[in-house]
Amino acid sequence: MDTKPGLAVTATEETLDPSNWADVQALSHRIVDDAVAYLRDVRERPVWQEMPVDVRTFFTSPLPRSPAPLAEIYGDVTRSLMPYPMGNVHPRFWSWYMGSSNFTGALGDFLAALQGSNLGGGNHAAALMDNQVVDWCKQMMGFPQSASGTLVSGGSMANIIGLTVARNAMAGIDIREHGVAGIDKPLRFYGSDQLHSCHRKAMEVLGLGNRALRRIPSDAGLRIDIAALRAAIAEDRDAGFKPACVIGTAGTVNTGAIDDLQALADLAAKEDLWFHVDGCIGALLAIAPDNSHRVAGIEHAHSIALDPHKWLHAPFEVGCALIRDATVHRGTFAVTPEYLESTPRGLASGQWLHDYGLQTTRGFRALKVWMALREHGIEKFGRLIDQNIAQGHYLGALIAAEPALELVAPVSINIVCFRYRADGLGGERLKALNTEIMLRLQEEGIAAISDTTVHGQHSLRVAINNHRTRRDDLDLLVRETVRLGLEISRPGVALPSSLLVGEGGREAAG
Repeated sequence: MDTKPGLAVTATEETLDPSNWADVQALSHRIVDDAVAYLRDVRERPVWQEMPVDVRTFFTSPLPRSPAPLAEIYGDVTRSLMPYPMGNVHPRFWSWYMGSSNFTGALGDFLAALQGSNLGGGNHAAALMDNQVVDWCKQMMGFPQSASGTLVSGGSMANIIGLTVARNAMAGIDIREHGVAGIDKPLRFYGSDQLHSCHRKAMEVLGLGNRALRRIPSDAGLRIDIAALRAAIAEDRDAGFKPACVIGTAGTVNTGAIDDLQALADLAAKEDLWFHVDGCIGALLAIAPDNSHRVAGIEHAHSIALDPHKWLHAPFEVGCALIRDATVHRGTFAVTPEYLESTPRGLASGQWLHDYGLQTTRGFRALKVWMALREHGIEKFGRLIDQNIAQGHYLGALIAAEPALELVAPVSINIVCFRYRADGLGGERLKALNTEIMLRLQEEGIAAISDTTVHGQHSLRVAINNHRTRRDDLDLLVRETVRLGLEISRPGVALPSSLLVGEGGREAAG
């Protein structure tokens, strides 16, 4: 064989494409059929179930070194993965505030993976769709067309993006060049004592430290106390700090309480502060016909964090950060190395989306949101939000009418905090009883709920953020909670020692 000088003969070149496309096509049809049945029949399965030992052992198998048939691999998936999900697509999953996905969105993720575009930017259709979904989010929030935004992994990152822009805009120096050490007066950020923990992480990541975030007491409705906020700002100014940003919460993670966003917007304008809204739970109330009034004032924010994978029910993961001033947004993140310079035409002539966040490589998150919004229309998503809120108040009424149960906090939107009460039990033993109820609801596959602490009281927590939930599911939850409470608290039944603080058990959750 003749070869060019300097070129060695190599082995046959390989690819990851199938050797037999017909076999892959047949298996793919089967997978889609199974996927339809998986969601169609979700109500017939347990919300959650513990994995047997052999399933856990399966996930310790060594690194594969040689090929295996795709049909065999899919068999392993159906046996060891699909029956043991977290459960958040199930109609009785209410543990944490998550969306419940949708089939069209799942198809969108599949097609996005097939198309394979990197959304760092460039002149291609996926980048235009990414921008279009951000534009739709701006419209939902009442933001101007001139505003900017970026799709990110979720609410935590969306908040970090917004707060990073706030830090840079309010620092008074070129913080990208000189860093936080060059700030003349230490910055102060403000939010209620109900803030999500991601804000602490943001302060730490931004180099400001946890002490830069002042937690302002909340009122009886668990909203930020405006008078206390005003006093804290004045106190910090007198002490030589620079008040920089107030964080309003549109739906707290504990109870769904919504700060008075209009009052916060007015205060921020008067005090010359950046106004950021953590709307990961409740920002999308803005599209709900019966409940949009609850987030009045959100349109005045300088930045908003929201989560399409919650009340737009997109498959995980997709969050969105919106920034009113596009110039300040881009100025916070843009870097242009020679290998990412724009060209007058061709692939590199499009907008570089990585200039608006931390990632250079970005997944194609927009398609799953785009397809579902096109299929159902924004008005239906708004009605589903109203439906969940109505269900939350329905559950609150069921609990108020049940002598064995009591509400621990007023129902604001769709998060219900309550507990089982037993005569003669209080403190840590009552907490242990309610925790045991929660765990048995999970282990019996009945419902997945969580627990939290509100005004110093331990409570069970139900977050109804699921388009599949029906009122019958909530009736069942109340019946089963009462049944388990009676069963666990009857004479002679010992509570698990692991749940009892001070008796060799776990420490109280924060």
